[in-house]
Amino acid sequence: MAGPLTVDVVAPDRVLWSGTAERLIAPTVEGEIGLLTGHEPVLSVLRAGTVRVRGGADGDAEFAIDGGFVSFDHDIVTVVVEPVVATGEAGETAAH
Repeated sequence: MAGPLTVDVVAPDRVLWSGTAERLIAPTVEGEIGLLTGHEPVLSVLRAGTVRVRGGADGDAEFAIDGGFVSFDHDIVTVVVEPVVATGEAGETAAH
């Protein structure tokens, strides 16, 4: 079985969440995308919605976003977001 994803969710001024996860779901301008280990590389613009991080040792997290972009390559996910409101238990503004 493949290892976990390495995920960083960042705003222009701080890291909102950092850790490992089984999957990430994000609202792109082309529709919702789900990323798992082994996914082909992706660079996509995000629309307003919710970014969901699931199944990691560092806990689940959800972030309401107004936009941004997601980059995925070699099981590393970077989500750069515009104004964010943390809505999940692990969605505090402190990094893990």
